[in-house]
Amino acid sequence: MQATNSTVTFKPINLGRRIVWTVFALVLILAPTIFNKGASLSILCQMGTVMIFALSYNMLLGQGGMLSFGHAVYSGLGAYFAIHAMNLASGGSLPVPVSLIPLVGGFAGMFFGVIFGYVTTKKAGTTFAMITLGIVELVFACSLMFPGFFGGEGGITTNRVMGTPLFGITFGPQIQVYYLIAFWLFISTIAMFAFTQTPLGRIINAVRDNPERVEFIGYNTQYVRYFTLILSAFFAGIAGGLTAINFEIVSAENVSALRSGGVLLFTFIGGIGFFFGPMIGAIIGVFLTVLLSEFTKAWQLYLGVFFIVIVMYAPFGIAGIIMLNLRVLKYGLYRRIRASLLATCGAALVGLAGLFAFIEMLYHRTFDSANGTLTKVYGMSVDTAQAGGWIAATVVLAVGAALFAWTGRRFRHHWGEVSAEIEARIAKGEA
Repeated sequence: MQATNSTVTFKPINLGRRIVWTVFALVLILAPTIFNKGASLSILCQMGTVMIFALSYNMLLGQGGMLSFGHAVYSGLGAYFAIHAMNLASGGSLPVPVSLIPLVGGFAGMFFGVIFGYVTTKKAGTTFAMITLGIVELVFACSLMFPGFFGGEGGITTNRVMGTPLFGITFGPQIQVYYLIAFWLFISTIAMFAFTQTPLGRIINAVRDNPERVEFIGYNTQYVRYFTLILSAFFAGIAGGLTAINFEIVSAENVSALRSGGVLLFTFIGGIGFFFGPMIGAIIGVFLTVLLSEFTKAWQLYLGVFFIVIVMYAPFGIAGIIMLNLRVLKYGLYRRIRASLLATCGAALVGLAGLFAFIEMLYHRTFDSANGTLTKVYGMSVDTAQAGGWIAATVVLAVGAALFAWTGRRFRHHWGEVSAEIEARIAKGEA
């Protein structure tokens, strides 16, 4: 008789992670009760769909190092199949409820991920990026060449209120659409985070960092990229299906390079090195493209400048800035940088106020002068034909820039001291 030794291991519950997911769920549930004015619900719905789209894109860029210029192909084609499914369901030809339409978009995105991904993932780096750009231009051209499926320039429309209401839910009111998007956002976020903990999720990180070593240990890097792209396309298709439900129209713009470029900007602004970064980027991106466009015609300029500043001075995105500050707070050293940080932020706001005033006057002078020389800047009427407004904006900008240069030097000095102390503590703890 042979004795066997068995060991019992205890794995503690990750309480912090459960708290995070619980808070996330509560935020999704309570958000409409806080932001309930005007078009807030519509904006929240757009943020939810863009979050899923950006998270799916980050599976390629952040986790796999695959810079794609054509990710809108999968969300856009998923949206087209979803809206056709809705039209068939409303006619009684397809027994699919509205709540499951996002899965139609997801499987459509996965299908095209299987087809296009096999071609694009044969190469990596710049070649991969150029192939994806060609794919998105190809699909965009097809959307105008085959109006029977794509609807031409007018697109395809639908009506999301169809079938027999379940528990009184018709998805007519925007609040019901919001909670449908919130449900799929929560489920998709959990699934994409779970992917990062799988062997495939870990090996795609290795492919990103050192593909030669991954091949040396026996993995086919092309297959790893291929399978990751297929999964990414699935979640992009879910985002496309939710977009079709939310707007009840899908057009050629959904499969354009413009939308692919937009999700690239949002993901990078949020921070590609962190899982929650694209979600932050989606919130900022929707704010800049939807809310800001209601107040100024120069919103694209502001978005471009903001992106350039992030790339130059915060390559890890907004999430990276948050995590660096949390690290300082964790080591109890925040009080040493607090004053200089607040002074630098205040100086930056002064300079930005002058810059924004200058840009708004310039835009009015260039594009809207036919309506007169008067324009509104910070609620005040300014005559762009007079020198007073230009001089005031220039002075505020110059003062802000000078204060920013002075306070910035102090902040960099204090930040360097704090960072050096943190590194010293870490090294001492490791020793």
